[in-house]
Amino acid sequence: MTDDTPEAEAPASRSKAPLIAGIVVLAGLGFAAWQWLLPEAPPEVSKPPVAAPATLPPPPPEPAIANPLELPPDAPAAPTAADLESALTALAGADTVQSLFRLQDLPRRIVTTIDNLGRAQASSSLWPVKPPAGKFTTERSGDAEVIATANDARYARHVAALEAIDTAAAAQAYRRVYPVLQQSYEDLGYPGKYFNDRLVTVIDLLLATPEPPGALRLRLPEFGADLKPERPWVLYEFEDPALQQLSAGQRILLRMGPDNLRRVKAKLREIRAAVATRPAS
Repeated sequence: MTDDTPEAEAPASRSKAPLIAGIVVLAGLGFAAWQWLLPEAPPEVSKPPVAAPATLPPPPPEPAIANPLELPPDAPAAPTAADLESALTALAGADTVQSLFRLQDLPRRIVTTIDNLGRAQASSSLWPVKPPAGKFTTERSGDAEVIATANDARYARHVAALEAIDTAAAAQAYRRVYPVLQQSYEDLGYPGKYFNDRLVTVIDLLLATPEPPGALRLRLPEFGADLKPERPWVLYEFEDPALQQLSAGQRILLRMGPDNLRRVKAKLREIRAAVATRPAS
């Protein structure tokens, strides 16, 4: 019989039995003593349900129209482009309207230009007014190219025509023909948007145009040797990146010169007060 049979292991198993039994008994006694020494667990008390945290009421929604206009009681039921032209003639005079304004598709030109003045580009081909005569001119000042002082005179007639308009009468005429402008604005691609809100927003942007001291430095974009633009004067950029990043309307105001800029701003403040409901932010 070999050594790995059960009979060969029996004596060793019997010799360990008392030791194993003692370990089991001690473990049992130790567990019983540990349990006895523990403090008695308090009886469970039912807790009231935790109330859900109070939620703040949602903020009131922004009004769909921030600067509503009240139409005059005698306003046409459905004003047309002809009504707009008549109102403009009554305000500025026939000679000024014929010489300064582009009357074809006038409502669309007005809303498109107002909208674009608050954006990066505002093509003069879409303006409701004719651009000033002559070329935009520059001059040298030390080592820099700057806007020529004589350039300010190019805008004199436009600024004078703006200042001559009675603001209260203009606001009343604007309300009378507003529906045709609103429809043109929606047709431009803004269904459900309110044109007067956009007008006030753009006016606020123009009023925020900075008025830097001194002559404004300019530069022309670099052209390749084979490229010679026919009208380089329309391509001048402000050397200051902060000025060049302004909206199209703000850059136009800066090109007009500091005196014209201040005069236009003064008229814009009057117009804003006449058509806006909300104060400037």
